[in-house]
Amino acid sequence: MAEPELKSRSSRESVAKAASQEKMEVELDQEQEGLIVKQPSSPTTKTVPGPAAKSPSDGSTTKEEKIVLKRSLTLLNGVGMIIGTIIGSGIFVTPTGVVKEAGSAGLSLIVWSVCGVISTMGALCYAELGTTITKSGGDYTYILEVYGELVAFLKLWVEMLIIRPSSQYVVSLVFATYLLKPLYPNCNVPDSAAKLIACVCLASLTFVNCISVKAATKVQDLFTGSKLLALIIIIIFGFIQIFKGDVPYLTLEKSFEGSKYGVDNIVLALYSGLFAFGGWNYLNYVTEEMINPERNLPLSIIISMPIVTVVYILTNLAYFTTISPQVMIDSEAVAVSFGEYHLGVMSWIIPVFVGLSCFGAVNGSLFTSARLFYAGAREGQLPAALGLVHTDFFTPVPSLIFTCFLSMMYAISQDIFSVINLFSFFTWLCVGMAIAGLLWLRFTKPDLRRPIKLPIVIPATFVLGCVFMIVVSFWAAPFESLIGASIICTGIPAYLLGYKWKKPHVVKKMLEIFTTICQKIFLSVPEDKEAAAE
Repeated sequence: MAEPELKSRSSRESVAKAASQEKMEVELDQEQEGLIVKQPSSPTTKTVPGPAAKSPSDGSTTKEEKIVLKRSLTLLNGVGMIIGTIIGSGIFVTPTGVVKEAGSAGLSLIVWSVCGVISTMGALCYAELGTTITKSGGDYTYILEVYGELVAFLKLWVEMLIIRPSSQYVVSLVFATYLLKPLYPNCNVPDSAAKLIACVCLASLTFVNCISVKAATKVQDLFTGSKLLALIIIIIFGFIQIFKGDVPYLTLEKSFEGSKYGVDNIVLALYSGLFAFGGWNYLNYVTEEMINPERNLPLSIIISMPIVTVVYILTNLAYFTTISPQVMIDSEAVAVSFGEYHLGVMSWIIPVFVGLSCFGAVNGSLFTSARLFYAGAREGQLPAALGLVHTDFFTPVPSLIFTCFLSMMYAISQDIFSVINLFSFFTWLCVGMAIAGLLWLRFTKPDLRRPIKLPIVIPATFVLGCVFMIVVSFWAAPFESLIGASIICTGIPAYLLGYKWKKPHVVKKMLEIFTTICQKIFLSVPEDKEAAAE
């Protein structure tokens, strides 16, 4: 008996779509013929009109060269993607959230270790999800499969408008600030200059991602290596200090001095530490582009998570060899202070490495964000133009440009951090729902093919951890969290009008024309459905 496979809602209705194709209300004129075929509305699937395969008469494609996102990501690329996305500027600039709540060096290091173990548990759960539901899209795809279209759309709605563009702009702004700081040694970097460089950073990385997946992954690997090199330098100087015996804040007498063992302190310390590990699920957004994902996805997670955990622990250990917990809390840039103490005239390399770290983190986020929106368009929940693939580069060019544009729009904001704080609970809500879906599939589809199957205690424990994080978010910032929840609900009318609503003829026609224009401008066509399913 063949093992059952999961299929998306749109895949299950492909036969119905093909049967209803003959009843299309709108016929394309001669100029559009060969570029777009309208996807009809049906009682169960109401999508934005989308294009079909490109005409064989177009010389840019051949029968041998299917239009689809290619499987080109290797194991090394996967490891670089996870490490490079998790390690941003935080570990260099403000690793203070944990020590502020823990109160001592010793307890802080224990909290970092626990956070690493918890994050690894979550990443392993995503290894099972990614090898069971083998489509790109990460949380969105898993939520769509388990909870249905509305919940998945709300996830996509918030990620598209708030989470992805705001975080990408913030990290690019940190990159710009550190890049320009040598030009303004005695004053703050002007906002206009920093915003301009941040937009240049976004545009240049979008260009690289558009022209080549290999170029984008090489950038990711290069900058991941550079940030690891910077942290290794810090760790080496920390061990030199330990061997000298001059570590007053790590002695048995002082390492736990000032520790805060209150439940609220431990809870907030764990919250800060787990936030610093964010990004371990990003590789699941590009599952379809991985070579042998059943092997390389779990291996990437198994290799990268221990590396990140060990690096985080040793880096904080190195900081404590030189900097007291109180000074670390008060410092605006811990790594810079550490570098000034140990590197002297060469201390400038630390800000450079911080900038490089941010640059790599933006690249990884752009790469995965474009695949998220591409997956949403493929399911019909975003405009069909975002589901197009370049005929020569085999990259989702329209989706990448859309992602870049949304990120640049946040340059207008005067207080972007307040916007981000409204959704501190959202990531944990989506991750928890995805892993709860894993448990649901265990019971409802026990015969489903699972190359990896974890002991059930691991996903169950992690779901409880996600509930804990959500509760802490509302407890720590109830007003902001309620505002964030209200903004999420604005996705409901958008879902009804943009996805469920049976659109009039004129709206369908306008969407078709828009998709045609995007195809011509970006030299892109829809993916080959049969090739994508292989």
